[in-house]
Amino acid sequence: MILDAILNNVYRLPAPALQALKGIIRETEYPKCTLLIRANKVEDRIYFIKKGIARAFATRQERDVTFWFGKEGDVLLSMRSYVDQQPGYENITLIEDCFLFELHTPDLMQLYKTDIDIANWGRKFAERELIKTERRLINLQIGTAKQRYEELLAENPTLVQRVPVGYIASYLGISAVSLSRIRAELR
Repeated sequence: MILDAILNNVYRLPAPALQALKGIIRETEYPKCTLLIRANKVEDRIYFIKKGIARAFATRQERDVTFWFGKEGDVLLSMRSYVDQQPGYENITLIEDCFLFELHTPDLMQLYKTDIDIANWGRKFAERELIKTERRLINLQIGTAKQRYEELLAENPTLVQRVPVGYIASYLGISAVSLSRIRAELR
């Protein structure tokens, strides 16, 4: 994905602001299985996925619980570190080799102070992430596992081919056996 498209998808920036924001972003790549963001650590980087897949998870009772997948155009960050400069709750690891756009959070915070358009971009960015989290929480509370799987298929049809089944089952809050039953039922 092109950086301009990723940034403007959050909030359309005037050309000078877009150039200023792009000026603090660098392109980087990491191999599959890289633990990019660590729980219980203050993270000072935000990443946008140019190409690849990542997952966010937390470890509970010696078991990883996947609660989010990111693909091209999505952002990888610890929201708690971003907002409060406190250790985050989540780990984010790469499922595929990834090409990323990397942003140093203190540089972004400095731009917020000097450019109202970039500050508004940051506000919209946080609002969009909040809405995604809210929607996920509501779906976990009121939807069945089958409904959650159908929604995942509808919104991200290629994701199920790129992500291991165990991660998808964890994301849905079910066992791999239950996911196999759901998949068989939908065939």
